[in-house]
Parts: sequence; C-alpha cells; structure tokens
Amino acid sequence: MPSLVMIAPAPVIDADNRLQLDIKFVEGMRVTQAMWPDRIICVLRRGAATIPFGAEFDRADLPFELVVLAPDEPLGPAHLGGHDLIYASGDDFHCLRLADSLQPEQKIVYVIEYTHETRMQILWLDRSRSMIRRLRGAVWLLQQERLRRKAFRRADGLQSNGYPAHDLYGPMCRDSLLYLDGRMTPALFATETEMAAREAYRAAGGPLRLIFSGRLEPMKGAQDLVPVARRLQTLGVDFTLDIFGVGSLRDEIASGIRALGADGRIRLHAPVDFETGLVPFTRQNADIFVGCHRQSDPSCTYLEAMGCGVAVASYDNRMWSRLNQESGAGWSAALGSVDALADQIADAARRPDEITSRSRKAWAFSKAHGFHEEFRLRMEHLARIAGGG
Repeated sequence: MPSLVMIAPAPVIDADNRLQLDIKFVEGMRVTQAMWPDRIICVLRRGAATIPFGAEFDRADLPFELVVLAPDEPLGPAHLGGHDLIYASGDDFHCLRLADSLQPEQKIVYVIEYTHETRMQILWLDRSRSMIRRLRGAVWLLQQERLRRKAFRRADGLQSNGYPAHDLYGPMCRDSLLYLDGRMTPALFATETEMAAREAYRAAGGPLRLIFSGRLEPMKGAQDLVPVARRLQTLGVDFTLDIFGVGSLRDEIASGIRALGADGRIRLHAPVDFETGLVPFTRQNADIFVGCHRQSDPSCTYLEAMGCGVAVASYDNRMWSRLNQESGAGWSAALGSVDALADQIADAARRPDEITSRSRKAWAFSKAHGFHEEFRLRMEHLARIAGGG
C-alpha cells in the first residue's frame, strides 16, 4: 500500500491551540483521502496572517494527518523518509530541490498552476512594490524558474492545473497530466429548470445581469469593473452588476460605484459562502460572468460560473483564450482593454439567442469537468506512478 506525503501551498494558522484552514482546501483533501488507500500526510507552512475563506477545525477531525512547519523550515529526509510518493507544489519554491533528498525507490510528482509569465504579470500588477522591488523580484523569480524547470525534468510525474501551465511545463516531464480545477459537484450545477428560467428572462428583455466573483485584487482585474460599467452606461446598455469578493480594492470599488451614481445598478456584496450563497445566487440571478483577469492563472472561477449555467466575457488571457476555444462558453476581448470588453458585452446584450447558446455550452463543458471527475483523474495518475505503471 503506497504511502503518500503531500506538500501543499495552502495557508494554515495554528496559534493559541486553534487550527484554521482554507475551507476549499479541506474539501479537496476529503476527496483526495477518500480516493487513496492509505492515510495521507499533508505538510503545510505557517505564515498566513488571515485566511479569508477559512474555518476552524479540530485536528482529530481532519481526514488526513497534518504536519505544520515554520515559514522557512527546510524540508528533508526527516519529513520525506519512509514514504513511497511525494506529491509537491511546484508553485512553492521550498519544494524545488526535493529530489536531492529522496532515496532511489521514492517517487515525486509535482502539481503546478502558475507559469513564469503569470508570476511576472502578478509582480508588475502589485501596487505595493516600488520599481526597485519589482526589479529585484523579477530577478528572484527568474532564478526560481530555472530551479522549477530542472525539478520538473527530474520528476516522475507532473499535474498541471490549466492549459497555460500544461502547454509550457508538460513536455518537460516524462508523465504529465492536464486537469481543470473547480469546486462544482453534482448538487451545485444549474438545473434544467434554472436554465430555462434564465432563457425566458433573456427573451423577455430584462436588464442584462452581470456578475463578478473572486479576489478584489489587481491580478484579478477588479480595478476594471467600475470602468466597464461606466462604458456600458455610456453605450446605453440596460444592465446590473453584482460583485462578490474581498480584497485590497474593495474600498476603491465602493467609491467608484458611488461616484458613478450606480448604487442600485451595481451592488457590492459582503462575502458569502460558496455553496450556500454564491452558487445559488449565480444560478438564479446572472447571465454573464465578467472576467477582468489580466493574467493567465487557471482561475477555477471560470469553470464554476460556467457550471452555474452562465456564459463568460473575459479578457483574452492565455487561460480564457484556450478555455473558450475548447468550450465555446463566451467571448474574448483584448487583454486590458476596458472598452473592448464592455463593447463585447454590449453586443451580447443585443443577442439573447447567442447568450443562450454560449450559456448552454458553458454548462455542458463544466459538467464534463466536475470536481469529482477531475480529482479522480489526478488520483489515478498518482496511483499509477506510485505502482510503477
């Protein structure tokens, strides 16, 4: 029975006898553990100040064994020895030299989300860094990228979340798998009744219902939401925009909504639970998801919105460009062009039948890549490598 050690980038806070973990991470680990024949050891690092979508857990109730390290505590044989398979984050620079600590019979599989291009995009969008700090950061990222590529070439397997990472890193590893991450389980997908209700609403000519959910940060393009709305107003589009999320831009967005005089048309919501709040709202009150992402991270938000039966209008980053080609789920606009994105949405507003068609395609594609289906692929991939197949 192969033993598995997972080294994950998820945040953890274990001060004062309290254990806080990201809810999505724990949900994923429950599925992972259910599909693995032995109890999994999961290694996390301290360092998070807060966990926005976290909750408190009793260590004894976790479906896996948890090891918590100091922020820069080295990983080595003491943590990895005696285990058959090491499953490590390629996004975590602490994990890029792990092969040096493994015995010949041990195997290592990396999982990767961000490409070097995406890391650089995030760096240059970071408003908190001066130009000097950005340049220093760029040099450090380049150094880490060299180590990352070397690690992938030595690895026994690689799992890439999203098309950009798979296209770039997949050829470097002897056994690569593409997966699309998301949280949509069968109970969360839109129903046929909800799809029909949305289509009837569009045919009746009500306001176009736009939605954004995610981190309100520059890397997610949240700074473009109010400018897109302003352009839509100028174009005479009858619309509403519901914004869900937390982040450094929340106050700026709230101020922009007031300045635009669109308090009734644009609604900035308090954070809500994904399953009981965001998903039901999206299934019943949205027509198009607005994706302002200026970089090419895999963003599970696309698949999750699509699973709610919602079409997507997004900037033409590498992830959405390929996902849209594969799914036919929406529209693309030039990267970073607020006017182009708003114009694309305005054009869609005049074509309710096209919104219906793309929403149906979005729904079907997301259902084919549900949470359990994608996790099963990943665990089968790990089991095959651990068994020498």
